[in-house]
Amino acid sequence: MLTRREMLSTVALGTLAAAVPQLRAQTPAEFRLKYILASSLYGYTNLAEILPEVAKVGAKTLDIWPKVHGNQREQLDELGEARFAELLKQHDVTLGCITQFKLGPFNLADEMRLAQRLGCRLIVTGGAGPAGLSGDDLKKAVAAFIERLKPQLAVAEETDMTIAIENHAHNLFDSGDSLKWLAELRPTKRLQIAFAPYHLPQDEKLLAKLIRELGDATALFYAWQHGQGSAKQAKELELEQLPGRGKLDFAPLLQALRDIRFAGWTEIFMHPFPRGVPILETTPAVTEELNRARASLERSLSTL
Repeated sequence: MLTRREMLSTVALGTLAAAVPQLRAQTPAEFRLKYILASSLYGYTNLAEILPEVAKVGAKTLDIWPKVHGNQREQLDELGEARFAELLKQHDVTLGCITQFKLGPFNLADEMRLAQRLGCRLIVTGGAGPAGLSGDDLKKAVAAFIERLKPQLAVAEETDMTIAIENHAHNLFDSGDSLKWLAELRPTKRLQIAFAPYHLPQDEKLLAKLIRELGDATALFYAWQHGQGSAKQAKELELEQLPGRGKLDFAPLLQALRDIRFAGWTEIFMHPFPRGVPILETTPAVTEELNRARASLERSLSTL
């Protein structure tokens, strides 16, 4: 027979033991990438052909792009929301993101309401403002951008959405400092960052340091390096934007993501030339190439 004290101790130990797996799942050693598939990698391919590929590339969710990079956002309009939702359900895929550079950061209200209806909680867009700023001028420009964005952030709050700004060349958010000001000055976590190594100096240590400095301000990580860029060139050179093909070592970046316990999406990405074509000629070839890139990332993760 157990005494009351012994019984209470046994119950407490059992409760702790039940909690241990959950605690262990949150440790850096258990870190995993959550993959999302960019529809634009398949060019203007029909959604019905792309959706079966989502599971094949280790993902469960889709990021749809509008023209010129893809046309799947326009396909959504042609299909209608109900038919689009049926297609997602048919292939056990969720809509994780809508990329909307076309609308820009200050015209997203209707898009966020549509995203909410479809169960999507993330919009990625570009910044707006002068490029090449530094110091106080940069801080003031970022603050002005955020102030102008506040009506959109109010809608994001209303619709349970997040607006993520991708850093991009020839843009206000063209540097690590601009991203740090965005993270520091943002009035709400509804405003986050889509982190694109492609548009930053190709220095693994600097990129990893910046990832740590941004912390929980990053909603999406593009597994994307500059390589030889995305101009007209041989396909083998163009593909150097992908993990494992170009010179960038992704291991320090993945270590930084693990250190901050990054819980956002990872999107293997590149731009083809010209925009709007698939990164390779056939859908199976695109999927195979994405899996090669994913295997490279996973090998790097296994060494950490």
